[in-house]
Amino acid sequence: MTNPTPAGSLAGRREWTALGVLMLPLLLVSMDVSVLYFAIPAISADLEPSGTQQLWIFDIYGFVLAGLLMTMGSLGDRIGRRRLLLIGAVAFSAASLVAAYAHSAEMLIAARAVLGLGGATLMPSTMALIRTMFTDSGQRAKAIGIWSGMMTAGVALGSVMSGVLVQYFWWGSVFLVNLPAMALLLVLGPILLPESKDPAPGRFDWPSVPLSMAAVLPVVYGLKEIPSEGWNVRYVLSITVGLLFAALFVHRQRTTASPMIDPALFRGRGFAPSVLLNLIGSFAMMGSAYFTTQYLQSVLGKSALEAALWALLPSVPIGAAAPTATALVQKGVNRAYVVTAGFVIGAAGYALLALADTDSLWLVLVACGVLACGIVVVISQITDLALSSAPVERAGSASSLLETAAEFGGALGMAVLGSIGTAIYRHDIPASAPDAARETLGGALAIANRVPGLATAAREAFTSGMQGAAIAGAVLLVGAAGLAAVTLRRIQVHSKTPDEPSSLSPSDV
Repeated sequence: MTNPTPAGSLAGRREWTALGVLMLPLLLVSMDVSVLYFAIPAISADLEPSGTQQLWIFDIYGFVLAGLLMTMGSLGDRIGRRRLLLIGAVAFSAASLVAAYAHSAEMLIAARAVLGLGGATLMPSTMALIRTMFTDSGQRAKAIGIWSGMMTAGVALGSVMSGVLVQYFWWGSVFLVNLPAMALLLVLGPILLPESKDPAPGRFDWPSVPLSMAAVLPVVYGLKEIPSEGWNVRYVLSITVGLLFAALFVHRQRTTASPMIDPALFRGRGFAPSVLLNLIGSFAMMGSAYFTTQYLQSVLGKSALEAALWALLPSVPIGAAAPTATALVQKGVNRAYVVTAGFVIGAAGYALLALADTDSLWLVLVACGVLACGIVVVISQITDLALSSAPVERAGSASSLLETAAEFGGALGMAVLGSIGTAIYRHDIPASAPDAARETLGGALAIANRVPGLATAAREAFTSGMQGAAIAGAVLLVGAAGLAAVTLRRIQVHSKTPDEPSSLSPSDV
């Protein structure tokens, strides 16, 4: 069994090689969020799912992933993060194989659900193991920067890879690509990755498992449906029910003797602000993606594969964003200023997006690149701050909370900014347009050949909606910059023994 890196010591070649191994499951889990974008037409032709089944094929992965993150993070602290990672890799591999050769929609939905379960074990485990392997604050910051960049790149790469694979192979190949990487993880993981867990975890709080899922799933479901369906009573009720269960979950964590999520985490220096700022960063990133993907296809008329290839361009500068931010912090620049600058850069990206018209390909791509760079700077720095402030024995729980906040933030971003854009679209579309055209741009384009001038009017209305949402996003990020400057200004995680608990005063909380 490999031992964790001693506190305060420098990681060597073994740890950096192990980090490369950890990037394999992280890349695959993030790719699986978008890997069905181009495969779904072929799946529909082969399996003939109903409309409801098709939605579940898309959504069940993300729902199970979000619902089980906190459970799996806490479980990893108790049974060992490496053990949970390897168990998750086996489940992910088996589910990928079943999904690739699924002969019915029900079978594919079940396989996607198990993929979500595997993903929920892999994501917090990778981050927690980074916390274990890299105890030197500078090296850990670099490792987390790589983690953040890989996560962002995986989402962009998943859609492109699915398009290429479906074009040259069959739809099941988008799942089979998982197998070689997971096999490599299962071979090298036990050799290179250290085992670590909480030495005194207490009993596992089983009642918190359904409570956490009942808190997360209805909220994520409601927020994801609102952009396309509007503020339907059903979705508002779903969010309300989820929030009620969230209150019950929090109450149990504060009162039970052995909570799933220790409330003491939020008394750590910088942890609570990091969770909130991580949510806002994900809000901004996913909120923009809701518009830009539609803009490239429906406004500019790009094919799905062309749009995905163009969307890769903004990912190119992301690789330098997190390392640059880390280098600034290590040279003595206050982390609060770096995070604040990241939010300001993100706001500038939104401001550029607000200038786009119906023929602004390069402006939109530049805006997306600027926005993504700013948000990656934010996420890399606050992830490092959160993990540095959390006790190493709670690394899994801390990681799962960050990831859950990101899931909430992404769903909230699409709901809020999507609703703003939709409201402006419906206001600007001509009153004489058919009802289908007044609902969505896709509905307008579907009947545009029967209504002269409708396509142009719908594209202009959608672009106006994107501009309005971008202005709202810019205002939010400017506010987040101010929040980061205030909450992080006095928080500095620096000591000769990075794993030593930092002191905390009531004013810091």
